[in-house]
Amino acid sequence: MFLLQIEWDPIKYIDLGFFKLHFYSLMWITAFIIGFSIMKRIYKNEGESEESLDSLFIYSVLGIMLGARLGHVIFYQSELITEDFFSIFLPFKFKGGFEFTGFQGLASHGAAIAMIISMYLYNKKVLHKTVLWILDRVVIPVASGAVFVRIGNFINSEIIGKETGSDFGVVFKQLGETEPRHPAQLYEAFCYIFVFLILFYFYWKTKKSEQQGFLFGLFLVLLWTIRFFVEFVKEAQVEGRDDYISFMNTGQVLSVPFILIGLYFMFFYKPKTNLN
Repeated sequence: MFLLQIEWDPIKYIDLGFFKLHFYSLMWITAFIIGFSIMKRIYKNEGESEESLDSLFIYSVLGIMLGARLGHVIFYQSELITEDFFSIFLPFKFKGGFEFTGFQGLASHGAAIAMIISMYLYNKKVLHKTVLWILDRVVIPVASGAVFVRIGNFINSEIIGKETGSDFGVVFKQLGETEPRHPAQLYEAFCYIFVFLILFYFYWKTKKSEQQGFLFGLFLVLLWTIRFFVEFVKEAQVEGRDDYISFMNTGQVLSVPFILIGLYFMFFYKPKTNLN
């Protein structure tokens, strides 16, 4: 039975002397590099220029990172606005003494909202097609990136699951844990692999990319449905804050609108005009 129990106590960074290279940061970098290569292949297939791809990368990185951070603060840790404002935008903690923390506290709901906004701006300033055209394509690399982000969370022993109450699970030693918990991060990472593969299949093997909004909607439905159910085995993301509404916690409540929006774009949305 104990073969099902893993004691997790990894190093989180490589000390280079002048700089600590965190594996979590490496996972984000990996996500963006792989995402860029996927999007490069898609843009080549669509006949789009490399210049517009470079701009897309900049808009994506800035939008997703800023949105993820602001989303965490707004939805989970709003007290930072008044108690430690500059820590929202800088990788440092000032309250209680100056400390380098890295960019901790990133919310996927905020990243999703910011991605939509940044793609709107990108389309308006650079691409000049439709917002849904770019969203239908950018969700493919975003889905692949989500896998690496959750692996990074696992390395950091954050966003942990609830205690399993059995010999199955992961003991997060760096948190002083002694009881096995659900590896919720790995559950999500594993499921997101299939989200990526499904989107990849629909783009390359079907004509669904020609149906504006379908791939974007499919992404929303798949990813946030997974998030909704994994939340049942997660601990609260901010200590002492469950924020249950009915039977749902904050993450689940925020996931429902994304799922409904996704269903709308998959089955009900009809573009008013076709812009090329």
